[in-house]
Amino acid sequence: MSAAILTISSKNYSSWSLRGWLLCKMAGLDFEEKTMPIDDPDTRAELLLLSPSVLVPRLEHDGAEVWDTLSIAEYLAELNPKAGLLPKDRKVRAHCRSISGEMHSGFFNLRSALPMSIKAHYPKFKVWSGAKPDIARVVAIWQECLAAYGGPYLFGKPTMADAMYAPVCSRFLTYDVQLDEDCAAYCKTIMKWSHMAAWVKDATAEPEELEEVDAEF
Repeated sequence: MSAAILTISSKNYSSWSLRGWLLCKMAGLDFEEKTMPIDDPDTRAELLLLSPSVLVPRLEHDGAEVWDTLSIAEYLAELNPKAGLLPKDRKVRAHCRSISGEMHSGFFNLRSALPMSIKAHYPKFKVWSGAKPDIARVVAIWQECLAAYGGPYLFGKPTMADAMYAPVCSRFLTYDVQLDEDCAAYCKTIMKWSHMAAWVKDATAEPEELEEVDAEF
């Protein structure tokens, strides 16, 4: 595949950038990272409004520009079907798309109550009651997939769904969300995933530039 550019924002705080980056890695795309400055309007919109519809992450490849995370996933799945971003079976593929879309368009209370902050850890964090139904729904999705497809990833092997839910695993660890054995094991699988481990390493080394953003969450 030809070289590409993936524009992202903070590796510590940006869940959408993480998703786009994981998808590119999974697709085997040869890409250059471009980091938006913290004071860029799209960066702040993504971090403060928790929106999947701003221009970060943005993928530029072979004349195409793709800036919606789920669109990036579909573009990469079309570009390299052998990468396995989508399962081979039609019904399973529909399931994968459905839960990926659900994460993309929902779970606003979870995002607001548990903003991504990879460096942070809050033992015994008291989760806002409004976020609990979102957490319960995520757990139900994970339990259904792990039971149906045998783990250790949601559809057996890594797919776009794992990229979409990877930031949630990070959030659950940051805020000490208690999980059943299977879901806790899934979180460990994601955090040990080589792509995720590389992102976390970079996030940990990221300069402390976002005190204001952290406070505004």
